[in-house]
Amino acid sequence: MIGRSRDEEGRSATPLELFFDLVFVVAVAFAAAAMHHHVVEGVVGESIVRYLQVFFAIWWAWMNFTWFASAYDTDDVPYRLATFVAITGCLILAAGVPAAFDMADFTIVTVGYVVMRLALVSLWARAGRDDPDHAAAAHRYAGGVSVVQAAWVLLLFVPASFAGLGFAVLVVAELSVPIWAESASRTTWHREHIEERYGLFTIIVLGESILAASIAIQSVMGEIAGSADLILIIVGGLLTVFSMWWLYFAMPTNDLLTSFRAVFTWGYGHYFVWAAAAATGAGLAVAIDHATGQGHIGDFGAGAAYAISAATYLVTLWVLHYMPRAGGFAYNLRALVAAGLILLTPLTPQPVLLTGIVLALLTTAKLRAARRDSAGPPRAG
Repeated sequence: MIGRSRDEEGRSATPLELFFDLVFVVAVAFAAAAMHHHVVEGVVGESIVRYLQVFFAIWWAWMNFTWFASAYDTDDVPYRLATFVAITGCLILAAGVPAAFDMADFTIVTVGYVVMRLALVSLWARAGRDDPDHAAAAHRYAGGVSVVQAAWVLLLFVPASFAGLGFAVLVVAELSVPIWAESASRTTWHREHIEERYGLFTIIVLGESILAASIAIQSVMGEIAGSADLILIIVGGLLTVFSMWWLYFAMPTNDLLTSFRAVFTWGYGHYFVWAAAAATGAGLAVAIDHATGQGHIGDFGAGAAYAISAATYLVTLWVLHYMPRAGGFAYNLRALVAAGLILLTPLTPQPVLLTGIVLALLTTAKLRAARRDSAGPPRAG
């Protein structure tokens, strides 16, 4: 198992990677649905904490496999079998999402991680054996992942009063393992491949917004014809999702991955992009439920559930994709102004529609600026 070339032409997602991603469609849907149901009943603070914890578990499972595969996808029989074991672990993880969200019971999620990481550690050990140039990093990955996973198992037996602190400490430990390992010797992950993989996961979480809207609309189908509010919410939701997609894929991003710090900032920062995108779908479902008189959340709370998620997505995406490029103060100020306007929409009767309009206007301004920049300065004469 030798690391793949960083300069390999045509390095794209494989059918096995796409198969692996199917698990996360289910897991993200479970997390967003649980958040939707808790928020619409007025349980907001606790649901946010649970959602961030559960989404971390989902996101980190995907990250573990994706970055390894970018460097060491040999696609031979042992690799495929190990990936199938990892998929099985991720399926168990997805099955444990409802219990983790509803009761803070991470037992099933942890079992899923144990199964998944049996495969992952074996793959890193194999890479350490077969690829001497990167053996130091591979051995650190194998050892670090094993130790932290053992700590997660022990956390199941910690008193509930200390579980939150323990979770936070182990999150830091998880995030530290790749930094520690890569500082020994850089693995040969592929920039264009990583860009594509991140784009595919973005589509998964944006698809959750579409799914949430479809389910919510289906549940109130008989009321849509007589409700202008519902129609406006649906229009606003579609404008939001379309704009979120457009802003994310407006330009290539692999050129940003040029340094050790930039790679980790960009890679880890996507946790907030993706968590916010999926939460926007949950917020849309909350808005539809509220418009039909379901749940126990007020007007402002229903609007805030949507607006805060959309604004978080926008600001985080802008920080990761746009600010690193030389666009000027006015160029970057647009996003901050747009985010501020979005956060004010819960004070209006139509927060979802206005959020969609603000994002659509920002997208239009971005397109006009890109067209003007590509045209260059006017010629003399």
